[in-house]
Amino acid sequence: MSIIEAITVPKWGLTMTEGTLTEWLVEEGDTVAVGDVVADMETSKIVNQVESSVAGVVRRLVAQPGETMDIAQLLAVVAAEDTPDAVIDAYIADFEPEEVARADLLGDSSDEETDIATADSAAAEIDTIPAPEAQALGALSEGGDDSDVHASRYARKLAGEYNVNLNNVSPSGRNSRISKADVISAIESAGGHVTKPAVNRDELSTHRSNLDDSHIKVTSVAARLAKKLGINLNDCRASGNRGRVCKADVEAANALLNGQASGRTKALGSNTTSEISAQVDAVFDDVPMTGMRKTIAARLQESKREAPHFRLSIDCCLDQLLALRAQINAEEPGVKLSVNDFVIKATAMALSKSPDVNVQFDGETIRRFKHADVSVAVALENGLITPILKRAETLSLAQVSNEMRSLATRAKAGTLKPEEFIGGTFSVSNL
Repeated sequence: MSIIEAITVPKWGLTMTEGTLTEWLVEEGDTVAVGDVVADMETSKIVNQVESSVAGVVRRLVAQPGETMDIAQLLAVVAAEDTPDAVIDAYIADFEPEEVARADLLGDSSDEETDIATADSAAAEIDTIPAPEAQALGALSEGGDDSDVHASRYARKLAGEYNVNLNNVSPSGRNSRISKADVISAIESAGGHVTKPAVNRDELSTHRSNLDDSHIKVTSVAARLAKKLGINLNDCRASGNRGRVCKADVEAANALLNGQASGRTKALGSNTTSEISAQVDAVFDDVPMTGMRKTIAARLQESKREAPHFRLSIDCCLDQLLALRAQINAEEPGVKLSVNDFVIKATAMALSKSPDVNVQFDGETIRRFKHADVSVAVALENGLITPILKRAETLSLAQVSNEMRSLATRAKAGTLKPEEFIGGTFSVSNL
């Protein structure tokens, strides 16, 4: 049986949960080796390069540029050239991220969890392959108890529908795990045939959430309206004051789920709607936000909402600092200090002298840091990033300058490593 392997969304850093594919650097049919760069992907902080973890021929590019995907989701499929397209299609349909696979191994598939399935799992249910009324599969149905065979839940369901004993199926997945593609291959090798019905995309697009929405912040008017319309607040965006779901959010969710126009648009009529759309098109363009811009917006909102703000403005006489800077730059070859370098060094020394300032509060405890890891804001074309000068109190001015120049250059090139911009204890901005 041909070996099929996956290239998935990597996890760069503890805080990364998703990435946006910006560009494919390979094409279907290309041969890749382990470590080859196959794509560029943008996270909330940087644009990084995705390396192939497997070797072989790129048979299918699953993700499209501009698509935002969770970590461990399928990006591309690598397999031998002679692997049938039908087997690759089945592999893609059956693919489960490693986190989901681990949940299966732990038996984490209760009926309660099935009831709160997402749109993706709904697609998987709709994608079930129906068994024919009569199918001669011969020896595939024979054998002992297969309840202990390591197989995905979709593979086991399909095997049950076609009366296939999993002891007769050769596994190709990780840790000798049988996938749905393996069952399909076994059926077809025995002379059988599986058919795949079309997925009802309209049904998927109006999938309603069944999750508990009692914890969601909502205005009283919106809460009453949601109850009247039968709208789950998990299906609503939260555009109201202080991140609450407002009446307009509930109306928009109702229109989307029921395929109706919102109340205001309905009252205006279709002709008026067309006129408004034409005016809107003439006034502005919708510009998609990058992952970095979304993160900046979310962090600013959170900071404004959660953190007490205290502003202090002072005037400083920098004559002596500027004189020292000019002297060092003139006397030390290869050293070119900036005023910002002095500010970073002074900040690090102040944090060492006053450790009670070099802290973070997590809501219950105060964490005091032993070193001054100073984050410095660097402006980028589409946002900003804060690379970190680790243990800045131990660095000389020349070391601060050289390290800051290196970090800023790599930040603008998008080649910073996660540990170089995550985990600072204090921030300095001179933008």
